[in-house]
Amino acid sequence: MGASKTEHFTAHQNQIATIAKALGHPARVAIIEYLLSVDTCICGDIVNELPLAQPTVSQHLKELKNAGLIKGSIDGNAICYCIDEHAFEILKNYFSMIVTSAAKQKCG
Repeated sequence: MGASKTEHFTAHQNQIATIAKALGHPARVAIIEYLLSVDTCICGDIVNELPLAQPTVSQHLKELKNAGLIKGSIDGNAICYCIDEHAFEILKNYFSMIVTSAAKQKCG
């Protein structure tokens, strides 16, 4: 969807789409799962866990951070990454609403 078309949707719809797009790659899902298991880490830790080169991991981290799914804080000359709970609360509420609404549907 072209960037000019996003203005036709609510801020919430655009936010959910941004988060979903960021989660639309298996490497990013793997990064999220890894961060959940270790609490915080640096890029090098993730590179050691995934079959991806450091620049590729960095690009995925950038996408996750831009979507608000992770946070990064500077620790010396490295960036420590961790989960941003706010984005996951948004997803939880969204999918909870979908499940509740779908359970009430009587189609076919």
